[in-house]
Amino acid sequence: MGEGKQVPLFESKEARFRLVYKLFASTIFAAICWIWVYRFTNIPRAGEQGRWPWIAISMSELGFGLYWIITSCVRWKIVFHSPFKQRLSNRYDEDKLPPMDIFVCTADPLKEPPSLVINTVLSVMSYNYPPEKLSIYLSDDGGSELTFYALLRASDFSKHWLPFCRRFNIEPRSPEAYFSGHHSDDKEWLSIKKLYEEMKTQIESVENMDKISEDMRKQHRGFAEWNSKTTKQDHQSIVQIIIDGRDRSAVDDDGFQLPTLVYMAREKRPNHPHNFKAGAMNALIRLSSVISNAPFILNLDCDMYTNDADAVKEALCFFMDEDKGHEISHVQFPQDFYNITKNDLYGNSFPVINKLEMTGICAHGAAMYNGTGCFHRRESITGMHFKDYKPKHDSYSKREDKRTVDELIDASKVLADCTYEQGTLWGKQMGLVYGVSVEDVCTGIAIAGRGWKSIHYNPERPAFLGIAPATLEVALVQQTRWSEGLLQIFFSKYCPFTYGYRKIKLGVQMGYCVYLLWAPLSLPSLCYVIVPPICLLKGIPLFPQLTSLWFLPFAYAFLANAAYSLCEGLSCGQTFKGWWNLQRMRLIRRTTAYFIGFVDVIRKQLGLSQTKFVLTDKEASEDALRRYEQEVFDFGSSSVMFTMIATLALLNLFGFIGGMKSVIMDMNSNNSSQLILQIMLTALITIVNKPIYEALFIRNDKGRFPSSVIVKSMLLASLTCCLVPLL
Repeated sequence: MGEGKQVPLFESKEARFRLVYKLFASTIFAAICWIWVYRFTNIPRAGEQGRWPWIAISMSELGFGLYWIITSCVRWKIVFHSPFKQRLSNRYDEDKLPPMDIFVCTADPLKEPPSLVINTVLSVMSYNYPPEKLSIYLSDDGGSELTFYALLRASDFSKHWLPFCRRFNIEPRSPEAYFSGHHSDDKEWLSIKKLYEEMKTQIESVENMDKISEDMRKQHRGFAEWNSKTTKQDHQSIVQIIIDGRDRSAVDDDGFQLPTLVYMAREKRPNHPHNFKAGAMNALIRLSSVISNAPFILNLDCDMYTNDADAVKEALCFFMDEDKGHEISHVQFPQDFYNITKNDLYGNSFPVINKLEMTGICAHGAAMYNGTGCFHRRESITGMHFKDYKPKHDSYSKREDKRTVDELIDASKVLADCTYEQGTLWGKQMGLVYGVSVEDVCTGIAIAGRGWKSIHYNPERPAFLGIAPATLEVALVQQTRWSEGLLQIFFSKYCPFTYGYRKIKLGVQMGYCVYLLWAPLSLPSLCYVIVPPICLLKGIPLFPQLTSLWFLPFAYAFLANAAYSLCEGLSCGQTFKGWWNLQRMRLIRRTTAYFIGFVDVIRKQLGLSQTKFVLTDKEASEDALRRYEQEVFDFGSSSVMFTMIATLALLNLFGFIGGMKSVIMDMNSNNSSQLILQIMLTALITIVNKPIYEALFIRNDKGRFPSSVIVKSMLLASLTCCLVPLL
């Protein structure tokens, strides 16, 4: 065994200087309380000018303050976890390591090209882990024979790729990522790259033809599953075991066993709900239980290749620790992206969330399940309560199943039928939860409610790398879906404060609500960017004079928060410009994507619409990619969100100009001095919106606002200014 069992396989360390943060946060809280006192003791009397704007701003500041309290509590205690993979290797021989099932999900061959999908598959096939203990399952919710063809080509290439990875211990193990970032004149290197380029060319040529030739169909019997009547939304269960890990002849060029590789397209019929990704994951859980039934499961999105060949062993350090491992349901790795620009133009990376907020939640014994890059204990995700779990202390052996491949396929197809779940607990108490578009977060709450603990592990080397949206419109659509789904959870039976009562620690409940309340945060944000500039045009003051003592809590709360946010961002690896870009994106998200998400949830609560899943497009035009790489905002769309962005920017510009005019024309007036703080607010928003004004008035490239957006935003901003007489 090497080392004694008493030596832990991972350690947990609490972050330092938390006392300093608590004292600092207490001063901000005091300032917030004084702001509330000022607001509610100085409300204009009924009939006085500005009463309703004052009340609106007061309610907004109440909302901001309460949300700040929630986010501050997440930072109250932070715990970092570190695995010892060398201890794991010393303690367990390879034959005693547990099998691992790996799920890769794709849904659309157009938005998620097959060449992208197979790079993720190849990266997980080549883990530094006994290949005979790996089983990779590709769920194709697009039901595409093009994706199936690509997987066949990848299975052939894996015979050369796995030995190459093993021999030279290369990183990363996605062929596309590796060859695009490395070069060598070595003969074997050039040979493997040539094989990869040939495979990629074959796949892309089939994509371009959009059909499989008859010669190709004869290469594998699996193509018989597709015919002229097969569509994405109407087809039978398709299951094919492309590599049978039990077959001793299924070996790579070095004679090592290949991992099991399975393709699945679950049955879809127009009259049966398929529950999006949650339904695909549940079908994979059932199907894998027949073929491999590994005790641990890794699930990945098709655009997130593995970036660390030892990630499986690191995750197992948490699960297999003799003292605490049996309590852990899942180990969540962060979502990191390889295409983030230097200054993170659209705020797509989450350094502060990953390094501080998620570890703050984890300090209370739970980690948010984020849908990808997550290792699960099979029992926990299939609905078992922790109190009913019996830890296994014996060695893990490969499942022995005497059934033939055809028998396994037939048994698996039944589990992927669209009617299989009827009358069962799947989607309710078993598997991923149905009914919300962020089924992953909801499932994490359900697992925590069953008594399990979980780990958020943020390694120095990102374990997985994906593709972040390269256009603003796609980034905002993604944020809309997230904020909408998260708020759905808050209104559902899985709300942390109700479902988690006496089941989940208060710190975890508060931590979840940091994200579940993204959408309603749009209301105070919109109020703060609409009401002050309108009131400036009328000369209605909403803030204290600079000479008043009441000015101090406003100034301190704002400046202290901004300074702390900047220090936090820089300490987590952001640049100053990256931090500034994030402030702009927060403003844009809260006033567009989050508001639309909020409205959609209210409509669903009223029964006016149903849950829908919008797939994020992984492809962008060359022109859009060039602007993204140059860190130039792309507004070249007629999206309603772009109209909202331009309208709000113009409104604050008008308010700032109007406010400055009032102050200059009436320098000695007491009223004008009360407008200074208001002018500073609109000036700050105007500065933040600099790229928006450039896209409205200066730029002439394809990334500027379309003429229709410019006209509509000018009209809307002007009409809003006409509300001034009503105040």
